[in-house]
Amino acid sequence: MWQCLICRNAVFRRVKNCRMLETALYLIPVPLSEGELNSVLPAHNIDIVREIKHYIVENVRSARRFLKKCDREINIDELTFYELNRHTKPEEISGFLVPLEQGFPMGVISEAGCPAIADPGADVVAIAQRKSIRVVPLVGPSSILMSVMGSGFNGQSFAFLGYLPIDASARAKKFKDMEYNIRVNDQTQIFIETPYRNNKLIAEMAHTLPKYLKLCVASDITGKQESIVTRKVAEWGVVKYDYDKIPTIFLLYK
Repeated sequence: MWQCLICRNAVFRRVKNCRMLETALYLIPVPLSEGELNSVLPAHNIDIVREIKHYIVENVRSARRFLKKCDREINIDELTFYELNRHTKPEEISGFLVPLEQGFPMGVISEAGCPAIADPGADVVAIAQRKSIRVVPLVGPSSILMSVMGSGFNGQSFAFLGYLPIDASARAKKFKDMEYNIRVNDQTQIFIETPYRNNKLIAEMAHTLPKYLKLCVASDITGKQESIVTRKVAEWGVVKYDYDKIPTIFLLYK
C-alpha cells in the first residue's frame, strides 16, 4: 500500500511517481508585454499550468494564447473556461467555482499582470475566501509594484487610483486630492490612462500641477521599449517624449 508524501510548502503531492496538484484557486500572472516567458515567470508557474483543466479568465482568446505559449503540448480543447469581465453578471460568478468544490484545481488568468490586482479576478477570490477555499497567488510581474520600485518614490505608502475621470471638473478634483495625499499623507499616487491619451495627459499635468511635484512615467514595463523616467513636473513641460499607444503607468510624488 503506497502513501502520499506531502511537502509542507509545496502545492504538489507525489503519488506513485505521478504528480497531483493540490485543490486550490491558483492566481496565475501573465506577462505585461511580448517576449520570452522565462524572463518574467518562474518554471514553477508553468508546471502548475500544465496540471489545471479549469480556468476563470478575463478573455478566453488571450488566455488560450498564453497557455499555448506556456506549453505547446497543452490540449486547449480539453480545458474549460469561465469568462469574468465587466460583462459578467454578479450572480454568475459563484457558479464558476463548482469545479473547485468538486475537487479540481482552478486557475485565474487576467489579460496582463497579476490577477485580482486592478482586475475583476478579485471578485472570484473574495467568493473563494468566503467559502474557505485555499487561494494560491503565484509569482509574476505587476506593473504597479514594478513602477513603484523604479520610480524612486515612497514605497512604504502608495495608492493605485485606476483610470482618471474623463470629466474635466472631476479630473481637476482628483488631481487636488492626489496633491493633498502627497503633501499631507506622504503617499505616492499611481494611476493609468488609455494609451492613446498618454501624451495628452503628460502635457496636461505639466501645465496644471504644482511645479514641486515629481512625475514618473513607466512605459512598456518588461518590454523591449521599457522606460521608467522620473522628472519634476516642470521638466516634463519642456522635454520631448512620445508614449502614444504604449501601455504606461503614472506616479506622482514630491
